[in-house]
This record gives sequence, structure tokens and C-alpha cells, in this order.
Amino acid sequence: MRSRLTAGLTPRDTVLLLTVLAVLLLLPHLIGGYVLSVVIIILYFSYVGQAWNLAMGFAGQLSLGHVLYVGLGAYTSAALFVHFNVPPLIGLFASIAVAMCAAALIGALAFRYGIGGVYFALLTIAFAEFTRLLFSHFEWVGATAGFFLPVENRTTSDLVNLRGSPIMFYYVILCLSVGALIGMRILMTSRMGYYLLAIREDQAAAQSLGINIFRHKMQAVMLSAAMTSLGGVFLAFYYNNLFPSDAFGMHRSIEIILAPIIGGLGTFFGPIVGAVLLGVMGESLTAIVEASGAHTAGIKQVVYALVLLCVVKFLPGGVWPWIASRWRKANGETRP
Repeated sequence: MRSRLTAGLTPRDTVLLLTVLAVLLLLPHLIGGYVLSVVIIILYFSYVGQAWNLAMGFAGQLSLGHVLYVGLGAYTSAALFVHFNVPPLIGLFASIAVAMCAAALIGALAFRYGIGGVYFALLTIAFAEFTRLLFSHFEWVGATAGFFLPVENRTTSDLVNLRGSPIMFYYVILCLSVGALIGMRILMTSRMGYYLLAIREDQAAAQSLGINIFRHKMQAVMLSAAMTSLGGVFLAFYYNNLFPSDAFGMHRSIEIILAPIIGGLGTFFGPIVGAVLLGVMGESLTAIVEASGAHTAGIKQVVYALVLLCVVKFLPGGVWPWIASRWRKANGETRP
């Protein structure tokens, strides 16, 4: 397993990664509350972007309704906590199970009948919208009025119940992000990972080689759903409120997929780079516009659109592959 993690990494790469990790571990003690909240959101989008990257970037399954798993994970853990006093660190297993069942249903319908590409994307959107409408009338979890979690112990550090200061939430999402990166590295250097890449590149050729297409695509979308549901659990207890229009809204799906697309689809560090780029530029421009006294509604969406247009035009492979190639050239490496 250790060789899988370090394969292809030079000593300089390893030192750089360890340095970045050390900075991230110390960061909450060096920045203010507002900046910390921005970093938390950046890490959240890098994590859920990594989860979506597994389904689309590595397995080639275009899901545009991935917010379905965020909402299911959030509502499942929150409902168990509010109605049955089940701690979220236990309830997350139920969240994972519900999200994986939903992914299994979508996958079974799509892959069994050969639905792929844009039609698979439309199927995921349909399920997300149907679930949004269902929860908008589900009074047990607040319906459109919202589902609110108790916050009386928010200032007390209680990891089991995800109650504590923003610093605690920072380290939780940092662990999820680092764990997702390591997990993707191990998975994609395993036999299953190579099978997924083969399916992405040429499904017919992969099937002719004896690869079980249905099983491995199902595994990919279900694992991606499980990872995404953990992001939903985090989001529910970080904000302490849930609304169907937000938890299952299509704008949330767009936010999930933007980071890996801009950072570099099918790369390990692409979702992280994309999330950082979008978060920093969006918050910076918002602060500048607010300082000028102008109206800031929708400014982040404008930034996201401009960044996406620039990447599509000038860096179609994403920002991370460009950065990686410059880093290798600066270190005298000749590999592509």
C-alpha cells in the first residue's frame, strides 16, 4: 500500500506535500474566523469534488444530480439525531447506506439497460429533482419550512455529536479531504482502478477483455455516493439547518462538479486546485465589491462562469495538469 501512495513521487514532491499538510494543520491558529470559514468551504468542495471525480473523472459516468447524495446523507443523519438522539458519527453509517441504495437503484436502471452519457446524466437529475419535491412535502423533516438541528451545545467540543468550534469542523473536513485523496490514490493504483480507467476509455474493448462492466460501474457510482453522503452529514451539522431547495437544489450539483472540471477532471489534485481557485477568487471579488458599496448578489456565480470559460478556452485539461507540467519542468523531469 505504501508503494501505491508514493509511486511516481520524487523526493521533492514528497517534501512539498508534507509541507502543505503541515501548513494546513497549523492554519486555523494563524487566520481569523471569516477566513477560516472560507477555508472550510473550500475543503468541503474539494472533498465532494473528489467524490464526483471518482464517478466521472475516473469511471466516466456523468452524474449531474450528485447533490442527491448530499441531501440524503444530510437528512438521514440529521433526522436520526433530532428524532432518535443518534450521534452523527453513528448515523453517518445509515447515511452511507441510504445514499448507496439510491446509487444502486440509479445504476441498476441505467447500466442494465445500457443508458449512458447524457441520458445517465438526465436520469440522475430526475432522481435529484424527484427527491427535492418529495422532501418539500415531508413534514417529518420540516418540508419547505426547514429542518433545524439543536445548537445549544455548539460551543462545546463534542466530536461524536459534531458539536464544537469552527476549528473542530475545520479538522473534520480536512481529515475527510486528505482521506479522500489517499483513498483515491490507493483505489486508482489497484486492479479496480485500472478496470475503471479501461471502461472510461473504451467500454467495448474493456468488455472484450473480460472486465465485468456492470459490476465495476456499479461499484464506482455507489462508492462515489457513499463519499458524497459524508459531505452531506458534515454540511448538516456545520450549518444546523436543512431546506430541500438547498439540500437537493441543482445549483448545488453545479458547485460540486465545477471544482474537478476547472482543476482537472480525472486527476488526483484537480478537485483541490479547482476548489481553492474558485473559493479564493469568489471571496476576494465579493470582498472588493462589498468594499465599493455595490450589490454583491450573484457575484460568485459570475466568477465561476468566467473562470470556467477561461479554463475551457486556454486550459481544456484543467489547471492542475498545467501546474504539474511546469513543476516537472522546473525540476528537470522529462516524463509527460
